[in-house]
Amino acid sequence: MAAAPGPAPGDASAALPPPLETRRGRAGAMKLTRKAVLARAKAAELDNVRKLNCWGSCLTDISICRELPNIEVITFSVNSISSLEPMSQCQNLSELYLRKNSIPSLNELFHLKNLPRLRVLWLSENPCCGPDPHRYRMTVLRNLPNLQKLDNQAVTEEELSQALVDGEEITAPPAKRNLENGCPEANESSTTECTMEPKSEHLNFTLEETNKIREQLGMKPVPRDKFSSFLPRETDGSRKKRNNILNAILLLMKELDTEGLEIIHQTVGKRLQALQKKELLEER
Repeated sequence: MAAAPGPAPGDASAALPPPLETRRGRAGAMKLTRKAVLARAKAAELDNVRKLNCWGSCLTDISICRELPNIEVITFSVNSISSLEPMSQCQNLSELYLRKNSIPSLNELFHLKNLPRLRVLWLSENPCCGPDPHRYRMTVLRNLPNLQKLDNQAVTEEELSQALVDGEEITAPPAKRNLENGCPEANESSTTECTMEPKSEHLNFTLEETNKIREQLGMKPVPRDKFSSFLPRETDGSRKKRNNILNAILLLMKELDTEGLEIIHQTVGKRLQALQKKELLEER
């Protein structure tokens, strides 16, 4: 089943956690801090953290994972993570959700090969998946043969056997990157943000998110050719902020009853009318 732009089953099953407090490092990297981990996991010490959900938090630096020896379930989907090395010592890790990140190469799987309890991995919609889904799946299974589920699809014995033939064995880690901030070394041309997705992906993601909200509210979807008229002109920073807000709305809507959804429906309708009226006035 194809993954939707929003949270997927198992991928963000918990209710929306409190806003994540991160720290901006070099080259605009968003670093997951000790304080944020403890707050999200509701734990007193890092050794006590068993589950961590940081879905859609703009993270690039997850080096704190090196200090989570007892972590069992990690949800890092919809971020900008580019290296799996910080999780290489999480010996109790059994489920890892990394959908929609910036993992550049399947060589990053090298860092997961020595995790004896890893049974569930969600890695789809990363650059490392490449254009050939069969080669991708076979390579993952050849290097992680203990997986029971990959990308929300059960692993079969036949696939494991075929992976020995069609999959590529990874015997060395990827070329060393700047793991402090999860991005390549910064240079003079680097932007202040570690932006991993092309602008077209931002547009598609936002349109899909918007129409998903409208569908749940009983409203008609916005055509792609008219989508820009619903939005003010934005900088990359404000676009990212809006995407994060949309993500939060989609998660929260699952917790609302009929009365709550009706209130949102009315509020959204009034807001859209105001924006459309403003647009008409500007065109005159």
